[in-house]
Amino acid sequence: WEIDRNLPPAISPMIAAFIETLGQTAVPSHCANPYAQGNRQNDIRRYNLQLYLTQMTAWQPKIMLVGEAPGYRGCRLSGIPFVSRTILQNGMENVALFGTQHGYQLVDEWPHIQKETSATIMWQAIAAMQPLPLLWNAFPFHPHQSDRPQSNRKPTRPELALGEPFLRQLQQMFGQPLLVAVGNTAAAALTAWQLPHHKVRHPSHGGKTQFTNGLLTIAAEMCPPASF
Repeated sequence: WEIDRNLPPAISPMIAAFIETLGQTAVPSHCANPYAQGNRQNDIRRYNLQLYLTQMTAWQPKIMLVGEAPGYRGCRLSGIPFVSRTILQNGMENVALFGTQHGYQLVDEWPHIQKETSATIMWQAIAAMQPLPLLWNAFPFHPHQSDRPQSNRKPTRPELALGEPFLRQLQQMFGQPLLVAVGNTAAAALTAWQLPHHKVRHPSHGGKTQFTNGLLTIAAEMCPPASF
């Protein structure tokens, strides 16, 4: 079994170097680096992330949505923030980005996990936006509870600090898109890093409507109504 490496042409050396550094980063205890080298599943996730970032360069995103950290049902498996196994495999309607037909690969790790609520809500909200926002996390690694890799927890302040250089680099690579924090943790991190940003409600735990309305309000201020 081999990864299909037929990526789009002109892969940015900056993207390749970014993902290489991500994979070489040592993470604290009770955290997982889903991009670490030396693991076939992680190889697939690095590939997926490289494909996503490469394809997103063509969209020229004006907004960068910043979540808290990868969840074990989403980015921890797919390698892409706010993307579950189901979205990665099947794609989203009207979004020519994900799906195995666009080159994305599935890991066979934790096959019983297919969906993530936050990912589904996120893509229901942003699928019609043009251009698509870029998705990232303040802490790009998966924080979990002790001895429970299939769990989530809030990253600590020192853990979040590991994410600052990656976020700054990614924002620079994409031409300084507007930062929008998704939830309190991401907003606190961006504030601590003195990065100007907007904030929207996190879509989980009953926040779907507030999240969607807040995001569309911000996007409408940046783009003509015809862009939606």
